[in-house]
Amino acid sequence: MKIKRFLSSAGLEILVGQDDQSNDYLTFRVAHANDVWFHVNGTPGSHVILRCGDTKVQPDKESLREAAALAAWFSKMRTGGKVTVSYCFVKQVGKPRGMRPGKVTIKSAKKLLVRPELLEEIK
Repeated sequence: MKIKRFLSSAGLEILVGQDDQSNDYLTFRVAHANDVWFHVNGTPGSHVILRCGDTKVQPDKESLREAAALAAWFSKMRTGGKVTVSYCFVKQVGKPRGMRPGKVTIKSAKKLLVRPELLEEIK
């Protein structure tokens, strides 16, 4: 699977899928139900997961912003100035039968307006 790893400034792991199959794998196999899921609004892009569900740590505002900025960076809106990114808990993301890889439904989401930003990748 093609998944990139980053750390937020608060030390929380951020995972980014690099194609449709990796997005599905990340969202439905790797992520914990209480991790936070991010995706650019209405445009193709990566699924981004802010890991905090296993530890029950409440993500700080800066970690949320950094994960959203990565979602904007790894989308077709990379050069679009400020970008709207939807986010919710992974447990609010679904995939009806027969839906193509990378496609999901969201039960409820909040939105952040961020500038695309690339953090330093963890190897």
